[in-house]
Amino acid sequence: MSRITAKNATAADSPFTLPPPRRELTVTSADGTRIHVEEHGPADRPTVVLIHGWTCSTIFWAPLIRNLAADFQVVAYDQRGHGRSGTPDRKGYSTRALADDLTAVLEAVVPEGERAVLVGHSMGGMTLMAASGRAVVRARTAAALLASTGSGRLLAETQVLPPRFRSQKVRDGFHRLLLSSRAPLGPVSGMSRAALKYGVMAAGSTPEQVAATARIVHACGTRPRSAWGRVLAGLDLDAALGGLTAPTAVLVGTADKLTPPVHARGMAAALPNCLGLTELEGLGHMTPIEGTDAVAGVVRGLVKDHLPPHPPAQLPAQQHLSVKEKTV
Repeated sequence: MSRITAKNATAADSPFTLPPPRRELTVTSADGTRIHVEEHGPADRPTVVLIHGWTCSTIFWAPLIRNLAADFQVVAYDQRGHGRSGTPDRKGYSTRALADDLTAVLEAVVPEGERAVLVGHSMGGMTLMAASGRAVVRARTAAALLASTGSGRLLAETQVLPPRFRSQKVRDGFHRLLLSSRAPLGPVSGMSRAALKYGVMAAGSTPEQVAATARIVHACGTRPRSAWGRVLAGLDLDAALGGLTAPTAVLVGTADKLTPPVHARGMAAALPNCLGLTELEGLGHMTPIEGTDAVAGVVRGLVKDHLPPHPPAQLPAQQHLSVKEKTV
């Protein structure tokens, strides 16, 4: 295990603005839900696939994409119910659906015989665990990063409610309500930014980081936010974690209240092929935003160690029948 004090570049040219993608795709998942996918960076470089978390979107990855896209093909997609992806009916929210979506995306962007480094943050990490048994995912995964996530027991371990509330029943009830509430978040305000910073970011996060996170989270619709929150409240992916056989690194911020370090340490101990645990000193749940350079460093290390420097050129997207593409 290593501890890193991460340094973040200040926003000279708005690192929180998503750069224009080289290509956009629409991938159809198993149940017909349309998944929005973006490709950044050169098509002939090693591929990194980014999978965002609850209430976020591809915009969440803007700082990391800006860091990585000069050297790698970086693929990001909106989880169902988020961003520009389709919103399913009430039966379309499950860890199985998350696995279906990732499988469809990988089939579209990683040609058969090639592999990618997969990076999952929060619910994105849970997506990786849920898909660990899929043949398509296993065949196309060179290595993985589980960032700021957990495999289960989220209500019991979450620390958003202050420690003075000692009753586990009260704590579980509050955190369940926090996850499943359909109350509208309303416009971003000073009060909402302060609440969001307290819940999911570290005390040392910058106003720009907090503002960017607030814009992303407030853009998530109330119905998918609540539906996914209920899935997370009952999450149990311990068995699936054991099926994640690819070389896997684990990363967490030491000040993460939503998925505190106890989750990361447990996953690192349970993974069949764990490459190590990195704890980012003083960072909260939004590690790719709060500690972009440190997260990018871990991703670059995974690419260096587990992917060839110049993989074959990508196959034309027309060969993937479930894909509609738009070149930007």
